[in-house]
Amino acid sequence: MQLIEVNNAASAKDFIKVNVLMNKNNPNFIQPLDNEVNDVFDTSKNKNFKYGEIKRWVLKDDNNKLIGRIAAFVHSKYINKGTDFATGGIGFFDCINDNAAAKILFDAAKIWLQSKDMEAMDGPINFLDRDKWWGLMVEGFEQPPIYGMPYNPPYYEKLFENYGFKNYYKQYYYAMRVKEKLPEKFADRYAKFKSKPGYDARHISKKNLEKHAQEFATVYNAAWAQHGEAKEISAKDVMKLFNKMKAVMDERIIWFAYYKDEPIAMWINIPDLNEYFKHFKGKLGVIEKLRLLWMKKNNTCKIFTGVAFGIIPKFQGLGIDSFMIYEASIPIQSKNWYDKYEMGWAGDWNPKMINIYKSLGASQSRCMVTYRYIFDEETNPFERHPVMEYK
Repeated sequence: MQLIEVNNAASAKDFIKVNVLMNKNNPNFIQPLDNEVNDVFDTSKNKNFKYGEIKRWVLKDDNNKLIGRIAAFVHSKYINKGTDFATGGIGFFDCINDNAAAKILFDAAKIWLQSKDMEAMDGPINFLDRDKWWGLMVEGFEQPPIYGMPYNPPYYEKLFENYGFKNYYKQYYYAMRVKEKLPEKFADRYAKFKSKPGYDARHISKKNLEKHAQEFATVYNAAWAQHGEAKEISAKDVMKLFNKMKAVMDERIIWFAYYKDEPIAMWINIPDLNEYFKHFKGKLGVIEKLRLLWMKKNNTCKIFTGVAFGIIPKFQGLGIDSFMIYEASIPIQSKNWYDKYEMGWAGDWNPKMINIYKSLGASQSRCMVTYRYIFDEETNPFERHPVMEYK
């Protein structure tokens, strides 16, 4: 077998091709956009290169046939609460069902990470950004993935565990039909806050994206600061994201709650872009963009997905989430915009978020695992991700 570092245009194409080859027998596989994968490794487009570096490889058999790929990275801001040793990451793993081939890939990543003074590796994860390609799918193969969701053959689970990776944490996805009635407590909490002066919930306007970018940053940073994983985000970065999303953004499903016009909670959703991208085979040229606009105009996307949810600590535990979601449900459920709601993943270390999903009446639809491999467990004993503490 031949391990080849990706360092030119030809090997970069092979890196994309491996993912398609390994999933060719998966009827529900949806190929990620080539440019979105390539952008992860582009120093001019990925801001995370300010904090780290990444290396990737493809694997070929003795007949020069592509049989695997992997990426490894270090990132100074990749910190997990409760971990006091240097941890790198691996991602974009694909491989034939062969432990020897998988070992070559995992060993390459391990050796490179050790040369960067790492003491463990987590994976499969992305180059820090957790909204895409994070975790290994272990349940949910019978349905197509939503946008940004990892999708892999079922045997990958054994490849990881046979090498020695351990389950660091599980990631649960939940889903529900849009027309399903919300539990009565949502209406009760909605009535409670609706009658109080100063409380309001409303969806965004594309005309005021800069204002909403600041609101997003305010809530996100306050809601996640207590987790201690260096998740700070600037309004400038949010605005870049909004501008990127603008063509497919649906302002009717992006909501904020306010107290005296100050943002206190957010519920950010987007149409499931895979409902469009499943037709494109990884490409997004002029023809695909025109087709996307046509599909958007004709409401062909009937699924929307959760991107971010957060409540400022001072207002947590009061029912603000129910107030905001119920306000949003009034137009969303009364129209025929969407049929299904798929929620973003919640780690098993975040029971409060999981309880919010369950409180909606949603059912678990998929499960991913983020694995950890510690290079020297005698020095750094393995422990699962600690449960999130709420203040």
